[in-house]
Amino acid sequence: MGTIVSQSIKNTLTTYLGFVIGGINVLFLFTNFMSDTYFGLVTFIFSTANIMMPLMAFGAHNTMIKFYSSYKTRQSQNSFLLFMLILPLFMVFSVGLLCHLFYNSINGWLTETNVIIGDYIWLIYISAVAFAYFEVFYAWSKVHMQSVFGNFMKELFHRVGTTLLLLLLYFKYINVEEFIHAVVGVYIIRVFIMMIYAFNIKLPVLRLIRFKGTGAILKYTSLIVIVGSVANVILEVDKFMLGYYINIENVAYYGVAIYIASVIGVPLLAMEQIVNPITAKLLNDKNTEELESLYKKSSLSLFVVSGLIFLLIVLNINELYQLIPEKYNGGLLIVILISISKLSDNLLGNNNAIIFNSDYYFMALLLGVFLMVSMVFLNVIFIPKYGIEGAAYATFIAVLVYNISKICFVSYSFKMMPFTINTIKVFVLISICFGVFYFWDFPFHPIVNIGLKSVMACFTYVYFVYNFNLSSDVSLFVNKIFGYLK
Repeated sequence: MGTIVSQSIKNTLTTYLGFVIGGINVLFLFTNFMSDTYFGLVTFIFSTANIMMPLMAFGAHNTMIKFYSSYKTRQSQNSFLLFMLILPLFMVFSVGLLCHLFYNSINGWLTETNVIIGDYIWLIYISAVAFAYFEVFYAWSKVHMQSVFGNFMKELFHRVGTTLLLLLLYFKYINVEEFIHAVVGVYIIRVFIMMIYAFNIKLPVLRLIRFKGTGAILKYTSLIVIVGSVANVILEVDKFMLGYYINIENVAYYGVAIYIASVIGVPLLAMEQIVNPITAKLLNDKNTEELESLYKKSSLSLFVVSGLIFLLIVLNINELYQLIPEKYNGGLLIVILISISKLSDNLLGNNNAIIFNSDYYFMALLLGVFLMVSMVFLNVIFIPKYGIEGAAYATFIAVLVYNISKICFVSYSFKMMPFTINTIKVFVLISICFGVFYFWDFPFHPIVNIGLKSVMACFTYVYFVYNFNLSSDVSLFVNKIFGYLK
């Protein structure tokens, strides 16, 4: 776990810095510098592009991680990596051609409720391509156990760029249409920087020769496209369907609430960058003992860290909403529901990596398709009836059922569970802290209240986690911090 902890800590710090900047953008700059209609439009554009991203990448980023460690010679590795660079181009050109041929039909469908979307359809396609190839180059660096720079580019670069563009918008150096195009430009620049970094690690050899396992690779890639699409649909379909069913400014209100809750998912995102290739290697080496140990440790460590973040969010959510414009204040229930679902994601540890990189990856497809259909069905029912809260109900129900299904499948197939007795102890600690601090309010300014309650909750939580050694990895991290302070 040494390499995992080291890179995960760096990734977590980078990711949280990115989320802090993103939080400033979403909670304060977008809400004050841009109308809710255009804020909703920006959210819709990039949510739709994220839904399309796995299709554009054609699963190359996941395939690269799964199969790279199985090739032992330099020649086979070079041919495999070059093949992964070329493969997405077939889908990029195919989708682009279809968009051109059926543009009028696509435009009519997307603009049925919100006409403003029609002027930005091609930006959705361009953004999807940029997202796809960024993930390919990022995977290129991850298979060489270099995840920190890529995580910086993924979590921080575009958010800083967006902040600068929002300031230019505020001071009227650019208008809102130019802002939207410029944000897409930031994502394109990010792709080229990531490409240069990836090629600096290992320059591609422009000679494609026959290598073993091509059939298995294409089979895996074809299925993982659907699996990856399902994963992104889970994240983004609610915002897409809100933009389809109701006025687009509601996407902005919902997006603010989702962003607040999404902070809980950061530890999982950070750890996945390094755990994913290591899990693939353990599976390829059939090292089940180390795999089970990694499963339990990753689950417990993520639950401890995300549990604290969950508390900080739900304990301070009322005060936080007092700091942003009142029209965005209808998302309290959304934050709580999505926060619980994000907490359950962290509780699974490297469960996704085990399923995706094993011979049972087809089950990820079956479970994912079931989840995708469920989410779409639930959104169709709940959004027209309950609006933005309906989207939260749909996500909450579908994600919990999906996560329980994945735990049961790994337990059945690999005879391992992510939970230990300390998992129960952490759950009890989170419950007690919530019960003690949620109703404890101070009669001061919201920022002061947030600071006081956060300090008290953090001290109590960390004290019990550390003194009862609920997670050895977290305790080791705390010891390192104490060591630096001495």
